[in-house]
Amino acid sequence: MAKTSESLISAESRERLREVSSALLRLHKALLDDERAQFERVRGRIESSGEFLQLVLHDEWFAYLRPLSALVVQIDELLDAEEATKEEADALVAQARAMLKPSETGSEFERRYYAAIQRDPEVIFAQREVLQLLKGGIYA
Repeated sequence: MAKTSESLISAESRERLREVSSALLRLHKALLDDERAQFERVRGRIESSGEFLQLVLHDEWFAYLRPLSALVVQIDELLDAEEATKEEADALVAQARAMLKPSETGSEFERRYYAAIQRDPEVIFAQREVLQLLKGGIYA
């Protein structure tokens, strides 16, 4: 199915999606920083950024953050596409909204996200920024 010029996102919407991506990255960093602190309390100091990167990529402690990482990558790939559509952008925004629902009793991501919000003001600030941007969706 060919993409029509009417279904492509506008420059304004592309910029808004770029803002969502940046805000999600800040939230991701805040969550990583919080998880690193929790990890080091339990397992000891992480000696280098290389070691930390390996842990983030391969250790189960950080696995719950991988769907958020993947979402940021999907958004960035869409932003790099010349023919990004409103429907594709809205689907990613909807995915972000669905993912960012902290809960004491939900999925592992929801539970650990909830716990991070309780512990770390930086996570709260980053969450607030993302949620503000996600309120309206991406407009054509």
